Amino acid sequence: MEFKIQTLNKIAKCGLNLLDRDIYEVASDMNNPDAYLVRSQDMHSMNIPESVKAVARAGAGTNNIPIPELTEKGVVVFNTPGANANAVKELVMLSLLIASRPVVAANKWANELAGKGDEIPDLAEKGKSQFVGPELKGKTLGVIGLGAIGAMVANLAIKFGMEVIGYDPYLSVNAAWSLDHNVKHAETLDTVYAKSDYITIHVPQTNDTKGMINASTIKTMKDGVRIINIARGGLVNNDDILAALDSGKVAALVTDFAAEELLNHPKVICMPHLGASTPEAEDNCAIMAAKQLKDFLEKGNIVNSVNFPKTVTDNPIPVGGTRLCISHKNIPDTISKFTTIIGESKLNISSFLNQARGDVAYNIIDVDGKVTDEIIEKLKACDTVNRVRAIFA
Repeated sequence: MEFKIQTLNKIAKCGLNLLDRDIYEVASDMNNPDAYLVRSQDMHSMNIPESVKAVARAGAGTNNIPIPELTEKGVVVFNTPGANANAVKELVMLSLLIASRPVVAANKWANELAGKGDEIPDLAEKGKSQFVGPELKGKTLGVIGLGAIGAMVANLAIKFGMEVIGYDPYLSVNAAWSLDHNVKHAETLDTVYAKSDYITIHVPQTNDTKGMINASTIKTMKDGVRIINIARGGLVNNDDILAALDSGKVAALVTDFAAEELLNHPKVICMPHLGASTPEAEDNCAIMAAKQLKDFLEKGNIVNSVNFPKTVTDNPIPVGGTRLCISHKNIPDTISKFTTIIGESKLNISSFLNQARGDVAYNIIDVDGKVTDEIIEKLKACDTVNRVRAIFA
C-alpha cells in the first residue's frame, strides 16, 4: 500500500514526519496524488484529478477549498478545529488591548522624536496625553460565535475583569461546558450589538454571515464601540465601517485582513492574517491534519470533516478481507443495493457502519474475502454513489 501526498503549502515537518515514507510519498509537485495537504493555497481554480480522495487543511477555515465540487466527487475535506485556537485567542486579546490603548500610534509618534537627545523625556511626557485610552476592566465584551476560539476568548476576558455576553445559536455541549459560568448567553445578535463596548467575531464566512457587520447592524451598536475581526475579512463591510469610524460611531477597528481602503486610517489597525502565525499553532495544525489524513487513507475513518459525517470504526480489517469505503447521496434504498451486490458475490459482510450528514452519506463495510474489481465497478454504477474505495488487509 502506498499513497501520494502533495503539499500545496509549506507544512510543518513534525506533521509530515508522521507519514511513514515506506507508505507515503510526499512532495510539493507530483502527478495524480491521493490527497492534498494545504494551508492557504487557493484551490478554486485548480484542476483536481480523479485520483484525489481527500484534502486536509492545516487550519480551521476552508474558504480556499471548492467544497461543493469536491463533495460531489466523494472527496473528503478535513480541517483542524481548535489546533490554532490558543494562537488566535492570544491575538484577539492583544487586539482588544491595542483597540483601547493606542500604543501603535504612540510608538510611531515616539519614534519621530529621534534626534532630539536630552529633550526626549520632556517631550514624551508632554505628548502622552494624546494617547489616552480606556481600560478593559468593567467593560462589556460581545463574543459572536462560541466555538473553540470564541469560548477561550470569553473565558480570558472574564479574567481581565470584563463583562462578557456570548452569542451562538449552534453552541455545542462541549463548548458550553468549557465556558466560564460568568459568561452570559444572549438569545439574539441584537442583544450583543446593543450592550457591548467591544465586539469580537468568531464565525465562519457563509452566505448568512458575509457582511454581518454593516451600516444596519452598526446603527444598533453603542456609540464608541470597538470591533475586532480576526475571523474572516468578508464578515465586515469595509465601506460601512469606514463611514462609522469617520462619524465616531465606531471608535476603532482591529482586523487581521488588510485591504486597500482600510490602510493608514487613523482608527484602523490592519494585520497581515497573523491569527495562526505561531510556530506552536503551525505544528499543532500540521500534526492534526496528518493524523486525520493517515487515519482516512489507511483505515477509511473520517474525523473533523467539513463535508462528510464523522465515521469511525475501531474494528481491524478482516484478515484476508476488504474494507469498502463508499460515499453516496443520502437517498433511501441505497444501502440495500450495496448489500445485494455484495451478497450476490457470495461474500460475507462482517461489519457495516453507515453515517449521514444532510445530503451526504458514508459507509465503512468490512467484507470477509477479497472484493474484486468487478464488484467495485458494480457498486460504482449505483446511481447515487460518488466514490468507492477498497482497502485490502
